[in-house]
Amino acid sequence: MLPGKKFTSDDILRIVTRRGWIVLVTLLIGAALAIGVSKRLPNRYRSETLIIMVPQGVPDAYVKAAVTDKIEDRLTTLQDQILSRSRLESIIKDLDLYGPLRAAQVPMEDVVQRMREDINYKVEGKESFRVSYVGLDAKTVQKTTERLASLFIEENLRDRENTAENTNQFLDSQLEDAKRRLVEHEKKLEEYRNRYGGELPTQAAANLQAIQNAQVQLQQLSDASDRLRERRLVLERQIIDLQSDLIVLNPGPTPAAPQGASVAQQLEMAKGSLQQLQLQYKDEHPLVKDAKRKIRDLETQLAAERQASAATGTEPAPDKFVSPLERQRQQRIKDAKLQMDDVDRQLAEKQQQEKHLHEVVAEYQAKLDAMPKRESDVIELTRDYSTLEASYKSLLAKREEAALAANLERRNIGARFKVLDPARAPERPFSPNRMLIDLGGAGAGLALGLLLVGFFEYRDTSFTAEADVVRLLDVPVLALVPLMVSDTDRRSGWWRRSLFIGVVAVGLVGSAAALTLWRLRF
Repeated sequence: MLPGKKFTSDDILRIVTRRGWIVLVTLLIGAALAIGVSKRLPNRYRSETLIIMVPQGVPDAYVKAAVTDKIEDRLTTLQDQILSRSRLESIIKDLDLYGPLRAAQVPMEDVVQRMREDINYKVEGKESFRVSYVGLDAKTVQKTTERLASLFIEENLRDRENTAENTNQFLDSQLEDAKRRLVEHEKKLEEYRNRYGGELPTQAAANLQAIQNAQVQLQQLSDASDRLRERRLVLERQIIDLQSDLIVLNPGPTPAAPQGASVAQQLEMAKGSLQQLQLQYKDEHPLVKDAKRKIRDLETQLAAERQASAATGTEPAPDKFVSPLERQRQQRIKDAKLQMDDVDRQLAEKQQQEKHLHEVVAEYQAKLDAMPKRESDVIELTRDYSTLEASYKSLLAKREEAALAANLERRNIGARFKVLDPARAPERPFSPNRMLIDLGGAGAGLALGLLLVGFFEYRDTSFTAEADVVRLLDVPVLALVPLMVSDTDRRSGWWRRSLFIGVVAVGLVGSAAALTLWRLRF
């Protein structure tokens, strides 16, 4: 190509006139090759079926489904199961698919992979999807698509039932474990409550009430003891007053008994004297010790007299020197002593009761003091127990729901797949698209022809116009010599053009005939 050359419309027309046959030839060759290739390609048929998800027969408000995955997730799971080698190999053998490949001893793994490539599924909407299969025979394609659809439906039912059963079994095991841990914690909590029965926070009011009751009883016992002590003092004064009429109190020795008094009278007088001395002196005082010794001697003498009387069968001699007034005073002294003994006994009982009540108050106070520690322990145990109880109740409710869902799936009234549009035998092939192949071959030939024309023009460095000469050589043109063609050359050019036109016409007619035949046949 000449440097700086610019093509005009006349140049383009000249190029088309001179080199257009190249484009036509390559176009015809490309179209012919495409037609030949498309005729040799085998027909492939596609059959498809539409499957929808039918909701479960029982409303979700009553029974919640065990499987609630979206249809995309369900298809992903089912695809891995259905497109496994064992499933597809069984279909290949049952329907005798890919006979040429198996006859050529192609490994079964490659045949199965080929079938995976021919299977396709597509989700349509929220609750439906299509399953399609591409093969060489229309009837076989239909049967294979039906078999795949049935596998999707059966595998979905089996997978949902297995999921429901596994969920139910898992919840059963978890429920048993939660129940065991709950029972163990209940025993631990019960053992703790039994061990620290009165120290629990819930018994604080009862403990305070018990302390208040004990304190009230202590106050009552204290008042009663004060009254008893006052009563004893009164009785002591009364005895002293009565005995003062019989014995003159002095710090000296014990007064002697009247002449002729019996041993019993002497013993009674000695006891009265001892009581008077004990009011003034301690037990270690010599007068007190002498009086006790005299009382022991008189008691021994009195016992000997009574034993001798019992041996002789005679009654002891009556007191000769006891006047009625003295006897009355002695009786009053005796009654007062009995009353004082009774008061002493009551005081001893009151003291014992006070001691017991003080122990009760101390015991309940110790329980109150231990309550903060017990409260912390009980809160921790109760918190753990509440957590376990809530977990157990939740698992129990879920187990019941899982059992209902499993029963729902066993009865086949749960959500399931259903064929809405069954597979049909295709009436025309799915591929190859021969029209597209033919047009592609023609387009490729046309592109090749244009490239060749451009290449030849790029290699052409001849002058074809006056402007090229003036622009490149920069010399004026003095004259133009016209092209002189002889008759022989003219005839030869005519034949070449006629042959070219004939070849183009034949190519066009042949292409049209081939396309017409293909349309009529297929």
